[in-house]
Amino acid sequence: MGFLIDTCIWIDVEQGALAPADVAMVTREEPVYLSPVTIAELAFGAETAPDPGIRERRRAALRRLQRKPHLGIDGGTGEIFGHLAAQVKANGRSHRYRVQDLWLASQAVQHGFRLLTRNKKDFEDIPGLDLVVI
Repeated sequence: MGFLIDTCIWIDVEQGALAPADVAMVTREEPVYLSPVTIAELAFGAETAPDPGIRERRRAALRRLQRKPHLGIDGGTGEIFGHLAAQVKANGRSHRYRVQDLWLASQAVQHGFRLLTRNKKDFEDIPGLDLVVI
C-alpha cells in the first residue's frame, strides 16, 4: 500500500500549518507519492503569487517535492475518472468543479493507495476511495 497526498497537505506543510512529522505519523513507513495534478496545482499557486518572494518560496517548495516518486496518469486512470465522475453526477453532486479532486481520487483508486487530505468534504462521496483525513 501507499499514500497519495492531496495538494492541501503539501500547502499546509509549506505554510507551517502541518509539520512533516505530522504527515509522517500518518503515513508511517508506507511510500508517499506525488500526482501530476498536485504538481500542476502547486505550480499554478507559485506562478500566480503576487509577491516575488512568495513566488520563489513556492517554487523552491515545489522543487523539493519533485523528489518524491510520481504516479502517472494513463488510460486506466482516465477510465476510473469517467466512472467516478459519472457516479458522483448520478448521486446528484456536480463533478464539473471537482475535476482535480476526481483525478487524484482516480489515481488513488487505480493504485490501491490511500488518499491523505484535510478536506474530507471534497472526497467523502467518491466511491471506492480509501480516504484518510488528518
